[in-house]
Amino acid sequence: MTIAALLIAFGPFLQSPAEEANRKQSPIRHDVVITATRIETPVREVAAAVTLLTRTDLDRALRTSVFDALENAPGLTLLRNGGPGGVSSVFIRGMNSEHVLVTLDGLPLNDPVNPSRSFDFAHLSLAGVDRIEVLRGPQSPLYGSDAVGGAVNILTARGGGKPRLTMSAAGGSYRTFDGSLDVQGSAGVVRYAFGLSGSATRGISAAGASYPGNAESDGGRGTTLTGRLGATLKKGAEFDLIIRGVSARTDLDNFGGPFGDDLNHVQKLAAGLVRLQARFLQAGGRLEQKIGLSAFRSERTYDNPADPDHPGESEGGSFQGSRLRFDWQNNLFLHAAQTLTFGFEAEKEAGRSEYRYESAWGPGESLFPGRAAGRTGFYLQDQVRIKGRFFAAVGLRLDRHERSGLALTYRLAPAYLIERTGTKLRATLGTAFKAPSLYQLYAPATSWGPVGHPGLKAERSLGWEAGFEQSLWAGRVEFGLVYFRNDLENLIDFDFGQGYVNVGRARTRGLEASLEARPADGLEGRLSYAQLEACDAESNTPLPRRPKDRFTAGLRWAAADRFEAGFSAAYTGPRPDRDYGAWPARPVTLAGFWLLGADASFAAGGGTRLFLRLDNILGVRYETIFGYGSPGRVVYGGVRLNL
Repeated sequence: MTIAALLIAFGPFLQSPAEEANRKQSPIRHDVVITATRIETPVREVAAAVTLLTRTDLDRALRTSVFDALENAPGLTLLRNGGPGGVSSVFIRGMNSEHVLVTLDGLPLNDPVNPSRSFDFAHLSLAGVDRIEVLRGPQSPLYGSDAVGGAVNILTARGGGKPRLTMSAAGGSYRTFDGSLDVQGSAGVVRYAFGLSGSATRGISAAGASYPGNAESDGGRGTTLTGRLGATLKKGAEFDLIIRGVSARTDLDNFGGPFGDDLNHVQKLAAGLVRLQARFLQAGGRLEQKIGLSAFRSERTYDNPADPDHPGESEGGSFQGSRLRFDWQNNLFLHAAQTLTFGFEAEKEAGRSEYRYESAWGPGESLFPGRAAGRTGFYLQDQVRIKGRFFAAVGLRLDRHERSGLALTYRLAPAYLIERTGTKLRATLGTAFKAPSLYQLYAPATSWGPVGHPGLKAERSLGWEAGFEQSLWAGRVEFGLVYFRNDLENLIDFDFGQGYVNVGRARTRGLEASLEARPADGLEGRLSYAQLEACDAESNTPLPRRPKDRFTAGLRWAAADRFEAGFSAAYTGPRPDRDYGAWPARPVTLAGFWLLGADASFAAGGGTRLFLRLDNILGVRYETIFGYGSPGRVVYGGVRLNL
């Protein structure tokens, strides 16, 4: 905090008197986020570390998936088994992917039938998405189970205004093609937003073309349908119906590394969700109620028949998961300086799977009969604002899982704004938990021994962070620094003699630094650096696939809405991993790598915009998971039409 003290002391000398006189409010950013407090709150009042990607940011990045849009978000590590369509995971501050809660308009998307209940970003398109908010740090007091490392909240477009049609078509390297169609607008009290998007690619070898025996490209295709229909009535009542459907097919390899290729291994995904929600203003606008009912269902199937390269070997399986959820939130505006938020959530998740295989050792199967588990949660949060300088959110939550029992979590998040110097001091302290997954609880024993354990306890964590944000030169330069630490216990691990057991402990800690500058109109730059230490607290060994150092930089220039160009650079440091192609698995180190990218777009008139994107300009060969391939140099371009 020595740096913060110096900034406070010398801050008045860093801005000219004219700038100080003309500045009517704090230069700290005035974006509004929802995820940090469950209610619309200016970023300047938020103590938690949050990253906001608006629709403008997403359009500028020229990306088509949520996973790719998150690639340069601070505090995140992205892993993928091969190219597009491969299993795609997000770590927040070194936490496992199952410790990241992913939601779409309030509905959790974490897969109930996944062994650890993590979420696969592989087929989550940006179709219909209005904004993405990434919240770092323990968030169970707001969102319950799974939000141990943080939360990724995806918010869809509400529609409204004059009817407008947006169409886009693009293509590029690896025979990649993308297309989308969006319609938004309103008619009277009715709002609507509908979208359809599709993609196809020849892809790369998931097993890594740089290894021997991997000559086949693993492609895929996917389609996403989105819709949101709403009505705004008199007396502050709103109703929304949200739907989303995904269908995808992906070619897979048997494993990463030498001779992992497979010519006919295919995964198919069919998933859909529907949400009905209502919002009411009562008591003269002092009470806001939000009620939602959601349903989600997905099915993944795998088919890998015998082929000339693998005679006598085949496998196939089906994995079905579903979630039914009710939520009720109340925002009580007691005073301009105080808002009380409280609510109730009830959820039931269910899953079943079948997996059968044939090998040289004979046939086998792994069957997980349909099982379900319910949980409920009550939460309370108090937000205070004192003289536009001190802001705090205090939260408490009680959850009950029908197998692992009760979990009480809390959160403190104060922030203090020094208006005169443009300095914001912030800190958070909170606890979180993750309830055992259905598979960890109920998976039947095999001939090798037990698997599921119905007596598992919830995983627990305690996390805190402290830092500051500084604004200079009337807000044209903003930078921040934060230190964080998370301690986890009761981690669920698999033991060949006992099945799943609570034996693990882990620790993550590090620094996150960021700098944003807007030296002139139409010109902006950004830098970020994250230093991470993530280790197994039992053995004091580093956790795999977490880079100790990660650096990103970006520069963007726009000229009067006609032409826009950007350049990006990202460095990911060396990471420990394991080679599971050897027996026993041997430790390896993944090399650090730089990725350079560039993009440009041009308004051709008549609502038409042409765009071009270059990824991995240097053609670097790199791996985020040992043995699995990654795309080389990519050229991607297309056209977007707004009517």
